[in-house]
Amino acid sequence: MPGLLRRLFAPRWKHPDPEVRRQAVVRLDPSRDDQRHALERLALDPEPAVREAALARLEDPERLIALCMEGDASPELRRHLVALLAGRRGAHDLPTRIALVERLEDPGLLNELALQGDNQQLRLAALARLEAEEDLIRQACDNGIAAVRHAAAARVESEAGLSRLAHEARRDRQVARKARERLNRMRADAASLAAARERRETLLETLEQHGGSPWEPLYAGRFRHLMREWAKLEDLPDARQERRYQDACLRCRKVIGDHEAQEHARDADHRQRESADQTREALVEALEESLEGLQQGDRLTDQDIASLRAQKRLLATRWQGLSDQHLADEALRDRYDRALAAYEGIVQARVRLDERAEAIEQALADGDDQRLEALVEACGWPSGLAPAPLLERARQRLAAEPAREDADLEARLSRFVEELDQLERLLESGAFKGASRLHQRLRQQAERLPQATLEPYQARLKRLAARLAELRDWRGFVAGPKRDQLCLAIEALAEEESASDQALDRHHRQLVREWKALGDAAANREQSARFRAASDRIHERLAPWRERQQAERQRNLAGREALCEQLETLLEQPAHEADPDALREIRDRSREQWRRFAPVPREQAEPIGRRFGRIRHDLQALIDRRAREIAEAKRDLIEQTRELLAREMPAARRAEQAKALQRRWRELGRAPKGEEQALWREFRSLCDDIFASRDAARDDQAQRNQARLDAMQALIDRLDSWHPAHSREVSVLDEAVREATALEPLPSGRRSEGMRRRWTGIVRARRERLARLSLAEEAERWQAIRPLLNAHLQADARRLAGGPVETVPLPDGLALPSSLRDAHECRNAARRTGADDAVEERLARLRAHLSLLAGGRVNQRDDPLRLAIQVERLNDSLSQQTSRAEELHQILADLLATGPMPEGLWEREVGELDRMLESLAELPPP
Repeated sequence: MPGLLRRLFAPRWKHPDPEVRRQAVVRLDPSRDDQRHALERLALDPEPAVREAALARLEDPERLIALCMEGDASPELRRHLVALLAGRRGAHDLPTRIALVERLEDPGLLNELALQGDNQQLRLAALARLEAEEDLIRQACDNGIAAVRHAAAARVESEAGLSRLAHEARRDRQVARKARERLNRMRADAASLAAARERRETLLETLEQHGGSPWEPLYAGRFRHLMREWAKLEDLPDARQERRYQDACLRCRKVIGDHEAQEHARDADHRQRESADQTREALVEALEESLEGLQQGDRLTDQDIASLRAQKRLLATRWQGLSDQHLADEALRDRYDRALAAYEGIVQARVRLDERAEAIEQALADGDDQRLEALVEACGWPSGLAPAPLLERARQRLAAEPAREDADLEARLSRFVEELDQLERLLESGAFKGASRLHQRLRQQAERLPQATLEPYQARLKRLAARLAELRDWRGFVAGPKRDQLCLAIEALAEEESASDQALDRHHRQLVREWKALGDAAANREQSARFRAASDRIHERLAPWRERQQAERQRNLAGREALCEQLETLLEQPAHEADPDALREIRDRSREQWRRFAPVPREQAEPIGRRFGRIRHDLQALIDRRAREIAEAKRDLIEQTRELLAREMPAARRAEQAKALQRRWRELGRAPKGEEQALWREFRSLCDDIFASRDAARDDQAQRNQARLDAMQALIDRLDSWHPAHSREVSVLDEAVREATALEPLPSGRRSEGMRRRWTGIVRARRERLARLSLAEEAERWQAIRPLLNAHLQADARRLAGGPVETVPLPDGLALPSSLRDAHECRNAARRTGADDAVEERLARLRAHLSLLAGGRVNQRDDPLRLAIQVERLNDSLSQQTSRAEELHQILADLLATGPMPEGLWEREVGELDRMLESLAELPPP
């Protein structure tokens, strides 16, 4: 009961019956808010009729848009809203509707508004809200306003979208043309971008290969060239390419830096070698000066021998230290060997003298001159060396004869004068040690010479002695404080506990060298004892360290011997194709290993150093020999390259052979340093000429290809803009085809493929148009001979009615082809022979044939004729190619020749024949 009451008193627009609700819509006033809300609810009613009636009363687009946004909009609501916004319903002004359209987000509504809007601005506003490319393509193809179509087409950006526009925009050829142009530009840009990317990848690969290549004279220049080529590229590299480029540049810079470091190391090694040679030369000169001083002295004392031995030990130590770093050259080595030989001669002579000293003393005491002479002879004292005191007494004893003394007086006086001059030169040069020894010898000679003879030289000798005393005083003045300083320094060093053993030894040696360098200047026993005691304490402290050093020297010696054995094995069996660079690397590494195996025991340092020097000399000779062989091989490559440049052959093939020669050049290795750069410059110049000719040939070919492409493009554009109006213009098409054939083959690429496809389509379209024109002209010719056909039909009717046989003449001014003229004669002849029962069959056959030619449907009764005609056409096409115009011409000739024609039969078939001929006469759009 309550439900019934509720239904009885409920508003009619809420009635369960849809028809009642539809009728209630008319009574609702949309100007009242409550009734407008009811209308809006009814606009969403489940029944379509109710929705349509409610929507017809609502004309507020804003409320309708809100209803669409609240839920699923019905088709009626969408259609009504589109009609209101498009201007077909309601009285809303254009700015209001455009503002509402600009708020819409539903693509379906926007598409409909863009297609159905009553104003171009409205459609453009709706189009501006569309984002999907599918919607833009639809608007560009189907919109009825050109500006909207063009605006939509301009927003299509993808390649697939432009391709669809080019094929589907049949309504607007400008849209299709612009789409094709943009598509071609996009593809050309993509091809250009791909080519640029390929060039960048190729350049990156070249740079990476260059980074992994060994150094050569033009390595840095080639690296800078590749960097410039990279900078010239117009496209921007991606992050991966930039990382690869930076890594390759780092590797190239590392190769260049390593080479520069090697060059600096070589320069430093050269400077060290020169410094070592200068030091060696100074050491040899010092030893030679000492030996010369001993020869210039009057007597050879024990102190002189001890000083010479100490100097020799110091010289040998420093010489060995320098030899561990750099080997001496042969000339300096010979001087050193001669000085050592002279030293050994003096020392051995002194040893022989010491062995016979007691015997000589006994012979002097006994007065046995014969035995004394034999002992002096056995001593083998070197000539020119100052004698020892004992040997001098023995010689004086043996030379005591008066006549001999008178003969030697003049020679001794002359020698005395020469040594005075030499003493003066030594004093001027500041050589105190030599001058002091020479002064002592001159005093001894002065004591043995007669005073009367020496009187002219006494004053000069005293003056030189005063200068020597002054020099001695000055040395003592300088050396006294120095000796005190050295004593304090070595005592402090002996007390220092924090210094390392190596630093302690180095400092101790330096102090000992400075002490010895002072000689006997300002010498006293107290300072000497202090210095020696401190030195002994240091020696005791360094004893364990020196034992470890000695063990390390033995290990280093073993390492040097093993290194020498390895190098000797290599030199005994050298590979014929040994790479000089590998041999140079072996040489440098062996030198580094030799330096690491240092120091070695002093006794074996000289022999092992000479052995390594000989090995290095032989290894360098092997390197030079292989480098000369490589230089000869590279000269042969240069000659081959020169012959290749002069040979007549394609530039690309010549460039490939030049690349093969370059690979062989790199495989050979390096020639001698002075020749490698000259050979490389010559070889590089020839290769540059070859590659320049290849590039020139490529440029010429590219220009020719571009010229062919431009000519083909111009031909395509010309033929595209040509629309034949008569079939006789087929010669223009044939001439264009001949031009296109002459331009083939086009260079490979997307542009060429696109041109070929476009050319094929244009030629096919033009041939189809010419064929249609031919058909149309044949159909028009039928209209021209229609009066003649009508005359024949009238004559046929009279003949079939029993009248006389008439011959229809050709009208004046009518020019017929030979086939139609023959058909006309056949028609007149057929009228003379009388009625023919096969006329209807022939006419049906011609009708079926014409229907097939026009592309229309063939009646079911003509199916056997259709099959027979198709078989005949197939057989004719196998024997000869027949065009549709020729077929139509033959059909018209047969139609003209068929008779006599009954009037009823003709009236029954002429309508269909005319319709088919009219369809054939329709021309295609240009």
